Amino acid sequence: MSLIKVTNLTFAYDGSYDNIFDRVSFQIDTDWKLGFTGRNGRGKTTFLQLLLGKYEYSGTISANVSFEYFPFHVTNKDNLTVDVVADIYPDYEHWQLLRELSLLKVSEEALYRPFGSLSHGEQTKVLLAALFLKENCFLLIDEPTNHLDLHARKLVSNYLNSKSGFILVSHDRAFLDNCVDHILSINKTNIDIQRGRFSDWLENKQRQDSFELDENEKLRKDVKRLSEAAKRTSNWSHEVEKTKNGTRNSGSKVDKGYVGHKAAKMMKRSKSIEQRQNSAIEEKSRLLKNVESSESLKIAQIAYHKSLLVELDRLSIAYGEKTACRDVSFTVEQGDRIALSGPNGSGKSSVLKLICGEDIPHSGSLRIGSQLQISYVSQDTSHLRGSLTEFARSSGIEDSLFKTILRKLDFSRAQFEKDIASFSGGQKKKVLIARSLCERAHLHIWDEPLNFIDVISRMQIEELLLEHSPTLLFVEHDSEFCNRIATKTVKLKN
Repeated sequence: MSLIKVTNLTFAYDGSYDNIFDRVSFQIDTDWKLGFTGRNGRGKTTFLQLLLGKYEYSGTISANVSFEYFPFHVTNKDNLTVDVVADIYPDYEHWQLLRELSLLKVSEEALYRPFGSLSHGEQTKVLLAALFLKENCFLLIDEPTNHLDLHARKLVSNYLNSKSGFILVSHDRAFLDNCVDHILSINKTNIDIQRGRFSDWLENKQRQDSFELDENEKLRKDVKRLSEAAKRTSNWSHEVEKTKNGTRNSGSKVDKGYVGHKAAKMMKRSKSIEQRQNSAIEEKSRLLKNVESSESLKIAQIAYHKSLLVELDRLSIAYGEKTACRDVSFTVEQGDRIALSGPNGSGKSSVLKLICGEDIPHSGSLRIGSQLQISYVSQDTSHLRGSLTEFARSSGIEDSLFKTILRKLDFSRAQFEKDIASFSGGQKKKVLIARSLCERAHLHIWDEPLNFIDVISRMQIEELLLEHSPTLLFVEHDSEFCNRIATKTVKLKN
């Protein structure tokens, strides 16, 4: 066992006015299975890059271990998979690699195929196996669940649960719960470490947020009461001071010394109340710093004139000699929230694109309601660039509503001035979801909408869908999301 000690870490990107980390201090045990969470754009990947020495920073990071980062960059995907592994770790023992692949249910045969011919899930598993071949390293695992189907996520989660000595960035709640024993969270103003599973951390976080909100409300009432009391006392002292130069009703002269003493006493009391008021305001300002806002969202879905929107009957999709899916039959009716599930390569995205109007080679029957308006969220965000205002204009949506939704999804106003191409993966995905929520549509079709998106935003989106019950057809590998949202599930097979 050894420790990674972070002391007074401060970092900001060149040209940025705001620090991502400001005098942050904590320590990590290298035997931990550490889950790493926080809202998009808070600096999770940046922190991993700082551990790797990619950027200059102030403060210190001391460690007696070396760091390895996942995912590895594979420059030539035409190389055999066994050669890709050798490039990552030339000194590995072949039996050790086979042991790791066996745990991940990857056949030895995959090693002798071009790396690019493997599915995304197989590529992820092979690279994880290569990562855990390395000894005396603390492993930095950055969002391994992207492109993994539900079965593969469970398999990889069990694999990681059998290991130790890593930081794992993931937003999949069930995945994290199964394979970590500590949580490192980047909050609004600090970094916090707690022992336990992700669900334990989330319960503690919600309890702390609730406490701070209750205390904030008490202090708000105290500030109002003290402000009114200070105003009354100040008015009384001024009124008493005025009588110094007047006479009593009986005609006798006023005792100016007495009146002055009384006025001064009231003024002193007023100052005392004012000090208590300022103290309460100062205490109030210390609260709510780490409360995560999760304001409710709305969706612009409109009702269709018929109950049946889409019908598939014995639909098959093939690309040349390769069949993606065969004999798929289901209907989409008003109010349905349908999860399209199945292993990677079973044609889920192809079915969604076909319904959205793309020219996909198919046989069988597809019937789509006349003048059906569909809002589509794609897996791909690589095309996003330019300003948010330009994006809203080209998408035909209202700019102010679009940005209001993004604010609710934890975008800062400073983010509005940046090029979308510079956004994190989660922020780009939020741009597509916010556009979809603005579009007036009869049916929303979302293809893996939660990739890279933080947990708090996932929960906001869940609450939106449960409250407004839009008609939705979606593919998503977050089991918690599917269990809460889907009214029915359609399973595809390879």
